[in-house]
Amino acid sequence: LSTPKVFGALDYDQLSVEDPETLLNIFLKDGVINTDDKYYINDLEQPAFDCLPELEALKDELLCVKGFDHVMMSGSGTSIFCIGEPNDKDSFMKEFDEREGVSVFNTEFISREEGSWFVNPEK
Repeated sequence: LSTPKVFGALDYDQLSVEDPETLLNIFLKDGVINTDDKYYINDLEQPAFDCLPELEALKDELLCVKGFDHVMMSGSGTSIFCIGEPNDKDSFMKEFDEREGVSVFNTEFISREEGSWFVNPEK
């Protein structure tokens, strides 16, 4: 899915009017897990779904996975990310990671003390 195609499908009258500073403050105050879905905004999601409906179908499937707190598309596509962890990780991996055209990458947030860079966790 090309970025120019997504932007070509973008309806500028449908852009979010939320103030980015306000959104940032909500995320900082509530955290990524407790922030309401309505603040997870990506103006390019709907035009990407219009260009490639399979993306929207995949997001809808991921929204049904128990254990995910939030699901949304990153940028202009085609990456969709989930915050949380599936309750049944083995079944999730079998269903999604083995699907043609879909790759699953498990990630986690990195926490560090202010003013420091990455420190390898002690083993």
